Amino acid sequence: MDLARTEVGKPGKGKSRKGRKGLSRGSAARLGLLAVPVAFFAVFFAYPVAAIVARGLKVDGEWQFGRIADVIGQSDVRHVLWFTTWQAFASTVLTLLIALPGAYVFARFEFRGKQVLRAVVTVPFVLPTVVVGTAFLALVGRGGLFDEMWGLRLDTTVWAILLAHVFFNYAVVVRTVGGLWSQLDPRQEEAARMLGASRWRAWRTVTLPALGPAVAAAALMVFLFTFTSFGVVQILGGPTYSTLEVEIYRQTAQLLDLSTAAVLTIVQFVAVGLILAVHAWTVRRRETALKLVDAATVARRPRGAGQWALLGGVMLTVAVLILLPLGVLIERSLSGPAGHGFMYYKELTSAEGGAFLVPPIDAVWNSLQYALAATAIALMIGGLAAAALTRRAGRLVRGFDALLMLPLGVSAVTVGFGFLITLDEPPLDLRSTWILVPLAQALVGVPFVVRTMLPVLRAVDGRLREAAAVLGASPLRAWREVDLPMVRRALLIAAGFAFAVSLGEFGATVFIARPDNPTLPVAVARLLGRAGELNYGQAMALSTILMVVCAVSLLLLERLRTDRTTGEF
Repeated sequence: MDLARTEVGKPGKGKSRKGRKGLSRGSAARLGLLAVPVAFFAVFFAYPVAAIVARGLKVDGEWQFGRIADVIGQSDVRHVLWFTTWQAFASTVLTLLIALPGAYVFARFEFRGKQVLRAVVTVPFVLPTVVVGTAFLALVGRGGLFDEMWGLRLDTTVWAILLAHVFFNYAVVVRTVGGLWSQLDPRQEEAARMLGASRWRAWRTVTLPALGPAVAAAALMVFLFTFTSFGVVQILGGPTYSTLEVEIYRQTAQLLDLSTAAVLTIVQFVAVGLILAVHAWTVRRRETALKLVDAATVARRPRGAGQWALLGGVMLTVAVLILLPLGVLIERSLSGPAGHGFMYYKELTSAEGGAFLVPPIDAVWNSLQYALAATAIALMIGGLAAAALTRRAGRLVRGFDALLMLPLGVSAVTVGFGFLITLDEPPLDLRSTWILVPLAQALVGVPFVVRTMLPVLRAVDGRLREAAAVLGASPLRAWREVDLPMVRRALLIAAGFAFAVSLGEFGATVFIARPDNPTLPVAVARLLGRAGELNYGQAMALSTILMVVCAVSLLLLERLRTDRTTGEF
């Protein structure tokens, strides 16, 4: 009997060792996957930023760390720090309040024009901030639409800044939260209601905890974007309001004070690092394996007056908050001295007397090429990082999870200058090559890829991967058979986000894009910076083209995204 038990136990022990060995291989493979993202961020982010900071804090080869206390001690700098933090928090809360109903509508309702509307709400996210700031100024500034209709002006007030931030980040919440919401099994909430819970209590106790990681990820991205806001604050805030990003630009480009700019960059870097650390801790506490279903089985037509009213309210919000500013852009691109027409669009084909060595229309093709290359880089780097971070394998890996978000919180001005002073000699002499622009754009795209794919990857039941490892599957095969079918859709969404942010990236690109190969945002900014009605009209025309290109691209993505063969997310 004992011998039988012993013999029966041997295969089990061997199988267990095999499983543990497979899991150990999986952990080693995940750590290996981090090698490429770590190298990418070390060379193209940490090195340029560190170099520009060192130039600002080193005098005659000696570090001047006392300069940090001197700068922070200035009252005007403390005011900038306070306003930067306050407006970012207010913008995040306001964006969540306005966008979460939209996330629910896009996730759970099926209605005519849904794909087009989903693409439309994402368009503002890629528009250059200087263009959108100008459009909002036309709405709420002196002589704007609100001023003409109701005598209401909001320019040089914090409300104009907050509304513009909601305009930019509405899509972040709708897509990040709505993507996961569309796959949550609604029967769990229905079961709670059958047990006597009210609709609000069932949502609060069942659905909201499941959405926690996605809501936290969306809130983090919104906070980082508004914390580093530049164009919106510069145009709508006037001389009264200034964020850290605006102040860094002023100290660098206008006052040529690299020492103060370096200190402000360090302050921003530390603040963002602390925010990311807190976020990573809170997300880890709430992560659980979720029961995901096909999104196509969840969405249905609205039922009852309440759901139709919710749908109507969301569509009204989109019309007022998003379509109205975009409509102003289109109207201004068509409004010439002799009335409405396509005069400014025709002028885009000429380089005579312009701000560039080539016709401004060439910026369209340049932007598409750069954005495609940046998307490919971001998908490769972000996909490897997300796969490695699916299961936590120590503090080092968890720390890198947070570090991946730092490019969204570090001054783009600093990154752009850093590229110029570090990537200009062998073996990284890239200043004269086209790849420099996509590399800078990919830095911003990678966090979107990671944050879009990671919640879904971590929602996959880990026991499925363990079972595959026990059965002898390699980590690559386990990923292909278990994870990939569930994340194909998330991968498409990540690609769309990376492409969109690459089209609209401006902060770093403005310093490294060559005059004979400008991107659309750079072309728009340079035209806006030149006097004359013709330059302003061309800027509005290019902005409209950028908006249309983005809308068409996102619409094509939506058709792929809703294909039943594209996966579950």
